[in-house]
Amino acid sequence: MIKWIAALLGYYLFRFPGAIVGFFLGSFIDNMKDSGGQPRSVLRDITRQSVSPADFELNLLSLCSLVIKADGNVSKTEMDYVRQYFISTYGKDKANAIFRTFNDINKKREISASRICNYLNQRTRYAVRLQLLHFLFGIAQADGTVSKAEISKIQEIAGYLKVSLRDFESIKAMFVKEADTAYKILEIDKTATDNEVKKAYRTMVKKYHPDRVNTQDEAIKKGAEEKFKEVQKAYETIQSERGL
Repeated sequence: MIKWIAALLGYYLFRFPGAIVGFFLGSFIDNMKDSGGQPRSVLRDITRQSVSPADFELNLLSLCSLVIKADGNVSKTEMDYVRQYFISTYGKDKANAIFRTFNDINKKREISASRICNYLNQRTRYAVRLQLLHFLFGIAQADGTVSKAEISKIQEIAGYLKVSLRDFESIKAMFVKEADTAYKILEIDKTATDNEVKKAYRTMVKKYHPDRVNTQDEAIKKGAEEKFKEVQKAYETIQSERGL
């Protein structure tokens, strides 16, 4: 209906060329409306290309719960870590509202890591997903140790998030200390030359700089800053060892 009205209006104003333009514009408007006068699903699909803060927080909390339950021992320390982190990041009222909503959802359906990660993959940048893993490792470490079961669960989540194994090992090295931890953080071997070390550091600085994390979520922003500091510490450690 709208396309014909637009065509007539176009013809009245600009004759035949105006009628053509009016017809196509009217057709576009008609297609954007369904029978109830609401935008069609294609418009809703466009709005879903970015994840809203509320959705992100609930999905983040769901992944947190999977890590906490990973070793079969629900640690109060880890739970308190998550709660305090959410309160300090979002404020007490908002954090409590997030937890209430999460509890309601959790009662109705089982948490699926693959489903959540698939949702996030479509709506977040790779840099954000890297910081998400950093946050999950922080939870696992809250009770003093990162168990094998927790590492396994976070690696499973990393796989669903399409994070490379090398990036996963780099983040893991920030929490599970080994002899070559600094090198793993920079994603290089201990046999790397001095020039390769410097090049790796420059690459990691670009890769993990907090400015690359384009998100409204404060928890992820803080994680980005922490990870950036770990990259700098790793480079300083190697510098000290080699006298660079």
